[in-house]
Amino acid sequence: MHPQAPRRTTHAYGTPANLLVYDRWGRFGRPVVLLHGLLYDRTMWWPVAADMGGSCSVLAVDLPGHGQSAPRGDYAVESLAQDLAMIINGLDLHRAPVLVAHAESVVLAEAFADSYATKTVISVDVPATAAPAATVESHLATADLGTIPEPYRQFAVARRDASLLHAYRSWFSKPRTRRASSRPVSPTGFPHLRSPARFARSVRDLV
Repeated sequence: MHPQAPRRTTHAYGTPANLLVYDRWGRFGRPVVLLHGLLYDRTMWWPVAADMGGSCSVLAVDLPGHGQSAPRGDYAVESLAQDLAMIINGLDLHRAPVLVAHAESVVLAEAFADSYATKTVISVDVPATAAPAATVESHLATADLGTIPEPYRQFAVARRDASLLHAYRSWFSKPRTRRASSRPVSPTGFPHLRSPARFARSVRDLV
């Protein structure tokens, strides 16, 4: 008999002014933190997290201003990396996390890895340009949703809010570190939604 997949629970960290909402699967093992790109939210990771099994503790976080996380006056990447560190430390798992970053959130994952113990950073759909486009339409034009099976397209619905693109421009004011530990999975095409089970296996192999 196969063990039952861990149930998803929803949690909040911080004050109303800097609230971060995240989902968690599993209570033990290495933390795996799933970060979505700009204009999306944590639900884009639900199919993958559901396939991760009981070998790790998976977190999918809404970035500020996305999903259920509160918008902020300051979107500094270093501040948000510190918040992630506090969330991970609060799990009491005492293991360096794996960070899986979609699109622009690779900047956050690399900033985290520069300051805190990290097993590895896995990057998905890393944008070719250094900063998000000026308009929502041009930003989303690079998203290749046609390769995503129909049942999973509901997890790749973007929020059409140009103010978010502007708010996060501070992330791209400095060159990326491009850590040696960063592992690109796929340049385009939402691989975690094209085949969630296969993507989950590839992450488990690094845990």
